Amino acid sequence: MKLGAHLPLIDFDGSPLEPSTLRAYVDAARDSGFTAISANDHLVFQRPWLDGIVALASILERSGGLTLATTVALPVVRGPVPLAKAAAALQILSGGRFVLGVAPGSSVADYDAVGVPFEERWPRFDDAVRVLRSALAELEPVPARPVPVWIGSWGSAAGLSRVARHGDGWLASAYNTTPGRLAAGVDILREALRARGRDDTAFPIALATMWTYLTSSREEARAKVEALGAMLNRDPAELAPQVLVGDADHCRAILQDYADAGVGTTFLWPLGDPVTQLRRFGAEVAPRLVEGS
Repeated sequence: MKLGAHLPLIDFDGSPLEPSTLRAYVDAARDSGFTAISANDHLVFQRPWLDGIVALASILERSGGLTLATTVALPVVRGPVPLAKAAAALQILSGGRFVLGVAPGSSVADYDAVGVPFEERWPRFDDAVRVLRSALAELEPVPARPVPVWIGSWGSAAGLSRVARHGDGWLASAYNTTPGRLAAGVDILREALRARGRDDTAFPIALATMWTYLTSSREEARAKVEALGAMLNRDPAELAPQVLVGDADHCRAILQDYADAGVGTTFLWPLGDPVTQLRRFGAEVAPRLVEGS
């Protein structure tokens, strides 16, 4: 399994969101064996949230050979043509290292902010992806390497049919699935791909927004999960087995289960102290995951 890192777009622990933090975070990812950097999309959230597209653009020169990705961007909210224009620019300026992950999103607040009815998100999303793909091929300058478009889905049959229909990859949601549910989704996706005459053996599958915090303290782990549950309006007991919060053995075991289920890349997001946490994860968990794969 490869590892990616979400840019720290939220202030979890009172530290200011500064350019130096993003630069240090990307350095930590690159130095610690991560293969990708990602950002995801909210206009409105329970916490202040840096714009993901702008944040990715700000670390282009720092990113070296890392893949850059959105996990996910919202074409219905942003507009498919403006999003295509930004994606094409990121692909050109990165030298072909950009992956555009898209989904309708699950936040009513984002839709309210742009005056689009939330209940219309699914049909609007299908239309938006078609417009997005056309714009990526037609708006100039067109990147020399086409932008891969990955589709986000929690793993329903309808969602995975949409992935097979529109996508170049599947982005699953880490805190809305389990290794068992994801493995079942992989089977559904492969069947849907075969039904469309598409190759089901090399189709990328990634797991996004895997909230992460390494600690040997059960009290600290519990506090982190409770704070995350409050932010997401989710039951901490439900979240606990779906996030990487705990010691290195606990985190490695969960990642291994996802690797065995078919995940190729997992994108981590530290719940505080992002640079130190990323370096610790690269040193304490990633090597053991590789050895156990």
